[in-house]
Amino acid sequence: MPQRGEAPISVIKRLPVYLRVLDNLVKRDIEVVSSKSLSKQTGFSAEQIRKDLAFFGAFGTRGTGYNTNYLRERILRIIGLDKQTNVAIIGAGHLGTAFARYNIRENPYTNVVGLFDVSPDSVGGEIEGVPVYHLNDLQDMIKQEKVQVGVVTVPAVHAQEVVDRMVEENVKAILNFAPAKLNAPEHVTIHNVDLTIELQSLIYFAREELSADRDKEENKEE
Repeated sequence: MPQRGEAPISVIKRLPVYLRVLDNLVKRDIEVVSSKSLSKQTGFSAEQIRKDLAFFGAFGTRGTGYNTNYLRERILRIIGLDKQTNVAIIGAGHLGTAFARYNIRENPYTNVVGLFDVSPDSVGGEIEGVPVYHLNDLQDMIKQEKVQVGVVTVPAVHAQEVVDRMVEENVKAILNFAPAKLNAPEHVTIHNVDLTIELQSLIYFAREELSADRDKEENKEE
């Protein structure tokens, strides 16, 4: 059976989407789910879902579907969410604070051990009961809490320094919100999320729809 490191990144990124749907189905005591039903709730085709799951082994029975609890538990183990993952958030500004609040309240699979900043207005405070430490405490806390994932929400000019500190302490997975190209060894995985680019690319589709509406109006006038 393929291991996590062998799976295409596109497949790995879809698994949490399936997990979110399965979490809701389990809460509603729905015992069996089909790939067609998962397709309606995820937006991915039923064929794509079957291919993704088959990559890790046999999960369901043709014509019957998937046992919801069993599939959920298997996906949790594949991703590595069967145990809580310790996470450090570096940057306690608006974005870091919002990200922390959401994950502390809504994400049962992660444990935010702390936020880290240099601002006197932030250091020493708490976000949903989680302490905000000085950035200088980051490496000690990574060791103490066995932090596995780091989240970077600092200004771009400071992002590389933050990544270097985490890499020194063997953090291998980093989620980067800073608009900067970051360098790290090959064994470190960095996922970049640029919210500005996401918004700007979305505007393209809004303009396309607006242009289509204008064309319709012009055709009516003619």
